Amino acid sequence: MLQNFKDRLDEFSKYLIVYRGLGKVTVDNYRQCLKSMVKSIVSIDPTHKQIQDYILEMNRKKYSYNHIINTSLAIERYAEFTNNPIKLGRPKKPKRIINNTLSEAEIAVIIAMSNNIREKAIVSVLSYSGIRSLELCNLKVKDVNFIDNCLFINQGKGSKDRIAYISSDCLRIINEYLQEYKREKEDYLFTTLQNNNQYNGMALRKLIRKLVCKSKIKKRVYPHLFRHSLAVNMLNRGANLLTIKNQLGHQYIDTVMIYLNSSIIRTKLEYQFYAPSYT
Repeated sequence: MLQNFKDRLDEFSKYLIVYRGLGKVTVDNYRQCLKSMVKSIVSIDPTHKQIQDYILEMNRKKYSYNHIINTSLAIERYAEFTNNPIKLGRPKKPKRIINNTLSEAEIAVIIAMSNNIREKAIVSVLSYSGIRSLELCNLKVKDVNFIDNCLFINQGKGSKDRIAYISSDCLRIINEYLQEYKREKEDYLFTTLQNNNQYNGMALRKLIRKLVCKSKIKKRVYPHLFRHSLAVNMLNRGANLLTIKNQLGHQYIDTVMIYLNSSIIRTKLEYQFYAPSYT
């Protein structure tokens, strides 16, 4: 069964790419969701009853909202692919609060813990731009605009191109890095030390863990947290939601509202500014 399912998954992946226009990250995610389901129900051709029971079990075990949604989407696409279509419901999206983002001081300490200009450049780009891990790994030298202080994000999430701005300090660090690590315009901006391959998410997570350990910061820090932290730190400095939306590359401004709801400092400052005086 395992070999048959692997072959089926490979054909399913082709279907998603060709007929659904989905990207590699989404396809890989769907594959993983289906592997978990097949392992649980021991069938590569699940009935509607088996699918129903599997989703109910996920809810009973209180799986995360995103995991249930992604699994439901994967199952629907797979059922469509196998000519056994099914439409699953969607749980109500919980109100999200982002906790324990990194302050400007904490990010400055993490950057300062870098062992060399390469590490400093990687963390600085992540911190100042707020781009996603995969977007950072896909950056090429030609994507850095030294005149307009920005990065060109080629085929970011949702296969959309966009511009992400960076500070002059970040640009200076990139320039210093490129002086030491020579690159051609078509080369990836960051590569692994071994074999000089394209940088990857695993290497980035390992670097962040190492620097956070050295910094003695007692928080759970991961690459995507720098994206959240940029949004909250910009908000606390007075940036409007539209600016943050465009910087992060979100499609809808509603998505950025989570940062407004999560920013206790911004709420406090605005209250103190606008609060009426009764004395």
